[in-house]
Formats: sequence, structure tokens, C-alpha cells
Amino acid sequence: MSATLFRAAFDAMHFTGASALAAPLFRGLGVIYCLHHVRPATRQDFAPNSNLEITPEFLDSFLAAVTAWGYDFLSLTDATKRIAKPGGRPFAAFTLDDGYRDNLVHAMPVFKRHNAPFTVFVSPNIIDGTCEMWWRALEAVIANHPVIEVQGHGVIRTETTAEKYSAWKSLAGPVQAMPEYEQRRMIRDLAQRYGVDLRALCLDNAMTWDEVRRMADDPIATIGAHTLNHYTVSKLDEADARREIVESGKRLEAELKQPMEHFAYPYGNVAHAGVRDFQLCKNAGYLTAVTTRLGTVQPAHANHLHALPRVMVSGKYQKPRYLKTLTSGLPGRLFNGFRALSVG
Repeated sequence: MSATLFRAAFDAMHFTGASALAAPLFRGLGVIYCLHHVRPATRQDFAPNSNLEITPEFLDSFLAAVTAWGYDFLSLTDATKRIAKPGGRPFAAFTLDDGYRDNLVHAMPVFKRHNAPFTVFVSPNIIDGTCEMWWRALEAVIANHPVIEVQGHGVIRTETTAEKYSAWKSLAGPVQAMPEYEQRRMIRDLAQRYGVDLRALCLDNAMTWDEVRRMADDPIATIGAHTLNHYTVSKLDEADARREIVESGKRLEAELKQPMEHFAYPYGNVAHAGVRDFQLCKNAGYLTAVTTRLGTVQPAHANHLHALPRVMVSGKYQKPRYLKTLTSGLPGRLFNGFRALSVG
């Protein structure tokens, strides 16, 4: 379903009052929000990854709205305690994936202004500059060339904005679906042929280790693990998945001199992390692990702390009413066939 149709569906749920009526039934104990970039808006004709970005102004208005909805702001650790021992108002926990510098520069001041704890899930190799951020590399290749040639897809015209979006639509899904090591080899080859500096893509966007330490030293922030290489763990064999899950936490602990209690699965939907991976995170000693399976946190999640759902805060839905509808729990129930949990 396109973003336009999703917005229409959310509007229908909001303006008919359906989401408000559903909230007492489906909102559960609370909600864990998932963000990526928080930075000022820029005007770009071709910005296929803009769904990963919201503005600081929207974050500010969103936090004010969540307060008005009657939610307690909790850290992920305190939210886990609330799951174990429910009571009081519903909670809201905020998480940001990957480890981008704008989380420190633009998001953290807003969270501090609202006294809202947050967790940033960091992939160490993004900080090191050694992770192939394929989604940014593919965008850069398409953005800067009028014609490209991609293995398995032939020659593709990418001169006009419409052609660029058409190319992105035809390539992004298949590239994401490739086996992880094959995907990264393909991206390295594509970047080399079209002059894209993969290291610079990381370093231009990510925090430095000193900046991660600065964030980690502030009581309002928590750092969690997010694999070493931002791999889809479900597409790795068990030994490699375990290494990505375990070693990312160990690397962060070594750099920050703090224990890593929380983990987020890259991409994180049903196809990206499953029962095996939930167990690997539990065995690794993480207190929680979060997915991007749509839903709100229910009492029964006390037995599934390594398969927690999140609500995506997307650039495509920068209106509080869309997020209020998602927070009601109704879209998650509809998406999951009215099951309270999606943990299989």
C-alpha cells in the first residue's frame, strides 16, 4: 500500500473516531516509537530515503502531543519494568536506529526539553565508516548519473526526477532482498563504478565515537546494539547472526564502558527477524530486543521481551493525528489479523 493510501486510511480511522474508540482496547501498556534521522528539512527533487527523516520541529510538536495524550515518558529500561509490573498510565519510549549525528545535534535537545528519555541503537561499523549503507549508496548513484547499469537489471535511464524514482522503485526492493554478503559485494561494485565513497556516506552521517560517548554520558540517553554491519539477521546463518548480535554489544561495551542491555534488529519486520533471532538475543543477555513489527506493547509481551513491537515515526506521516492513530493500536491489530502479539 502506498503512503498516500496509508494516510487516507489513518485519516479515516481518526476522523470517524474509530481509533479513539479502539484505543482503550488495543493501546495496551504503551508504545515504543522508532525514529532514524531528526534534522532540518531540505529541498530535494529526489529523496527516496526521506521517509527515514523527520524535522526537529515535528519531533517537538509530537512529544507535546504524546504528553497531551496522557502518556508517561520512560526509558526503555524503565518501560521493561512497567511491562513486568503494569500499572498507572500508558508509557511512551523513544528509540532511534543506526547512530546518526543528527540524533545528537538536533534530536537530543528536543528530548531534553521535554524530559523524554531515549535510546539510540548503534551499528559500530557505521561509526567506523566500514558499513556499506546500501540505501544511501543506491540513492547517490541514481541521483548523480543520467544512465546507470545494474547487474541483473540492465541499463536504466535516470536523467529526470521521474526516471530516478522509477529506478529506485525497481531496484531498492530487490537489493534489500538479496543475501547480505552478495548485496554488499554488489553495492561495493556499484559504488566503485559510479564514484560513490561508501566510507564518506557513513562518516558524513554518523556520530564519531567521541560523540557516542558524549551522548551515552547523559542520563537522558541510552545506547543499544544494532549488529556490527546493519545486516538483516534472519538472512544470516546462525553462527553469523549470533556474531552480529553478540559482538556489536561487546564492541559498544568496550568503547563506552557501559553494559548494553537493549538491541534492535536492523529493518526489523517479520521477514528480517524471527524466532531464532529472538532466542539469540535472549541468549546474548540483552534485556530487550525491539522489532519494527507494528503494534503496541501488551501485558503478554512480558514473556516476549526480545520481540517487542514498535511504531515507526516516518517522514511520510509528519502529522500528530497519524501517529495518534498508530498509537491507538488499531492499525497494528488490523495489520496483524487482530492478534494481540506478533512474535512468531
